[in-house]
Amino acid sequence: MLCCAFWCSGAGRRLGVALMGAWALTGVQAAPATQAQWPAPVQAALERAQLPRDAVSVWVADAAGGAPRLAHRAQVPMNPASVMKLVTTYAGLELLGPAYVWQTPVYIDGPVRSGTLHGNVYVRGQGDPKMVMERLWLLLRRLQGQGIRHIAGDIVLDQSAFVLPTHDPAAFDGEPLRPYNAAPDALLLNFKAVVLNLGPDQAAGVARVQMDPPLAGVQVPATVPLAPAGTACGDWRANLRADWSDAHRVVLRGAYPAACGERSWAVAYADPARYAQRAVEGMWHELGGQLTGTVRYGTVPRHLEPAWVATSPPLAEVVRDINKYSNNVMAQQLWLTLGWQQHGVGTPENAREAVRQWWRARWGDADFPAMDNGAGLSRQNRITAQSLARMLQAAWASPVMPELLASLPVTGVDGTLRRSRASARAHLKTGSLRDVAAIAGYVHAADGRRYVLVAVVNHAQAAAARPVFDALVEWTAQAQRPDAGSP
Repeated sequence: MLCCAFWCSGAGRRLGVALMGAWALTGVQAAPATQAQWPAPVQAALERAQLPRDAVSVWVADAAGGAPRLAHRAQVPMNPASVMKLVTTYAGLELLGPAYVWQTPVYIDGPVRSGTLHGNVYVRGQGDPKMVMERLWLLLRRLQGQGIRHIAGDIVLDQSAFVLPTHDPAAFDGEPLRPYNAAPDALLLNFKAVVLNLGPDQAAGVARVQMDPPLAGVQVPATVPLAPAGTACGDWRANLRADWSDAHRVVLRGAYPAACGERSWAVAYADPARYAQRAVEGMWHELGGQLTGTVRYGTVPRHLEPAWVATSPPLAEVVRDINKYSNNVMAQQLWLTLGWQQHGVGTPENAREAVRQWWRARWGDADFPAMDNGAGLSRQNRITAQSLARMLQAAWASPVMPELLASLPVTGVDGTLRRSRASARAHLKTGSLRDVAAIAGYVHAADGRRYVLVAVVNHAQAAAARPVFDALVEWTAQAQRPDAGSP
């Protein structure tokens, strides 16, 4: 999935030199930890995981500032995987504000007579990361609330707020049907995913199948046979023998075990470029609406004013979804929105520049992270543990700290840390790709203080790093005030 993240290119080496220069300028004197300085439980976990210390970057320090308790290779640029979302979400909270909402204006171009609109409907996307199926349903219901049941024209979808390069969903890891590979879009609907809902009907000997949202022109079997009685649930997805390759038809050649009960299966649609068109048309027909024309892409005529505006949940809620569940496409939507807000159009270049200006105003240019897409789903992203920790220390003193902290998974409780075995309480963003594992956030220590913890592993054995991270969290949480001794 991801080759080992080493800093190899000429540009990378130059940035690495600049980052090391920034380390010197901070005045922090901590040198890379020697083996004797490593906490014994962490060293033991490293050895069990067969991870060399030169594959790990670590920084642990009081959230209020000061020299680190532990620093190892903290000035070396590393691939942080989804931990990069912390930069995107903190920048978003500071630049846009926790109450920021995305607006999706809807325009009606023509008179409405006897339930028929003699003209077009325009929907202008402006980057809403959470225009899920339920909110699309409400948007179209509100259109019907204008007295429109029949559109004697087209529904036109305007995506012009973002200008993006061509996206190949298979390019990253050869998994085009994985929802995490969905591309951002100014009019992102339901994350460009479909969900198969299956439930056994034992009396009929079948499992009933429903697809959400309904996509116009896409056929889905209404039922599949039940597996023989007594079949364990097991790998029920494989048992269905699904073929998603045809954008017009979902094929299920297998059977479904009744022991599974009701299950849902989310998959990225095979033709993402047509997803929004099919979803809008399918939902409109599902609501009983009629359409003489087509659903197509275009732009809103300049003379039109919105009939109304659909608004997203506030940014504080969106940031929680991004960080708790590491939602890649939502993070990219936010990142591109920063470029759109500052430069009038959302492009990767404008998004990078918006974050760069924000970073420069706080920490200068030398240690700006190498950001590819704002989500961390990249082989090119790089940041140092030191600069990420310094950002988290600044965030701790920021007015938006409560929103950022509340967005992070809690060890053993929720999000991507629900299965963590660490007994200490911590709020940490996780990141993982092949050959990359990372955590970063805040640990709540026994001495009543909060500590920033950043740990990144770039190595072929990175998948084995979880016990190392757990040991780091536990060691950090055991901190005591200087007059009480230190572990």
